[in-house]
Amino acid sequence: MDEKLESVFWNIQQRNLGETEFIQAVKEVLTSLGPVLAKYPKIVEQKIIERICEPERQIIFRVPWQDDQGEVHINRGFRVQSNSALGPYKGGLRFHPTVNLSIIKFLGFEQTFKNALTGMPIGGGKGGSDFDPKGRSDNEVMRFCQSFMTELYRHLGEYTDVPAGDIGVGRREIGFLFGQYKRICNRYESGVLTGKGLSYGGALVRTEATGYGLVYFVREMLAARNESLEGKTCIVSGAGNVAIYAIEKAAELGGRVVACSDSCGVIFDEQGIDVKTLKQVKEVERLPIERYCKTRRHARYQAGGNIWEIKCDVALPCATQNELTGKDAAALLNNGCIVVAEGANMPTTPEGIERFVAAEIAYAPGKAANAGGVATSALEMQQNASRDAWSFEFTDKKLATIMKDIHDRCLETADEFGVPGNYALGANIAGFMGVADSMQALGLI
Repeated sequence: MDEKLESVFWNIQQRNLGETEFIQAVKEVLTSLGPVLAKYPKIVEQKIIERICEPERQIIFRVPWQDDQGEVHINRGFRVQSNSALGPYKGGLRFHPTVNLSIIKFLGFEQTFKNALTGMPIGGGKGGSDFDPKGRSDNEVMRFCQSFMTELYRHLGEYTDVPAGDIGVGRREIGFLFGQYKRICNRYESGVLTGKGLSYGGALVRTEATGYGLVYFVREMLAARNESLEGKTCIVSGAGNVAIYAIEKAAELGGRVVACSDSCGVIFDEQGIDVKTLKQVKEVERLPIERYCKTRRHARYQAGGNIWEIKCDVALPCATQNELTGKDAAALLNNGCIVVAEGANMPTTPEGIERFVAAEIAYAPGKAANAGGVATSALEMQQNASRDAWSFEFTDKKLATIMKDIHDRCLETADEFGVPGNYALGANIAGFMGVADSMQALGLI
């Protein structure tokens, strides 16, 4: 890290003690900014970095709800509004038992730069709760969502803060949240949430967007090296929304995805993961991934297995933060992996990133590679504002163009700062400069 930033980083650590995920995310970005400070010294004078690293607003609230047996439960809700220099706060809601303030702050921090990379007029934010929707009935999830929105609604608005889904928050949850917002506010403000169902203002491609966008980005990474996805062996961690649609698009573009995973284990299908079967198991039946092997009997399941030990050309971590360690990175490199692109947010540890960058393979951080989801959310906002509805093909084409633009911006920035091919540094600097320029233009905010 540049010596000018060491004291800045130390102060940030002291102000956010115990918030390991947030500190990790901050350090990863600050490590890239030395060349920026040399070129633009006013950033130091105006304390742009300190201002970006301090969220504009942090909201924590109680969420009481009642289960089907009448028992009362208390969860904790969060909304961190990180930065609005580029537009209204935009970022998903995560419902998972691991959610805490550190995780929401790191997600909001990353989201700020990701949104800047899209070129869309949206700021960064994130929210969620330590509520676990797994195993809960639809009525229990509805009661929780209604209680959650009863507090959160006062902080939202299409020109203020526009949440979407994340882990544990899909169309079911968005529907319940939007219904409660509409009920409280007495307004059909469809632009206040994205990821909605098609019948009440949702956009085609939004469900597929993060996974599709990830693979579009990989396609550009390979093209920059005069290669294509055709015939490449791929592995995808996770079996949620991002993973499923990354698998679908990779297969469509000629890749062969042989493995995916969930929190219980890993499946390996030499013939290629069958997306229809995977969707049935994870989206319809909501069962552990092991169930896949009962339909595809030639596939193998390993409880608690490590997907990163499977030989591949392309690895797409799409599960959760810090899932891919330095040891895992070494295994991928030893098995000949040439591309790693993050579908999840910060899924690779600092040690893993160091190994990928040192090996000079094509490594893309989540803030660039998985930006398709929020980009399509912004397209949904456009459609809601104009009372319009676009075709799947039209929106998908826009998504592909946005991902190509992000890819090119990362590469061009890396070239400009003397590290050609380094997507991590290119993404960090390009995202940071987009926010910093606006903050300087708007004065002391």
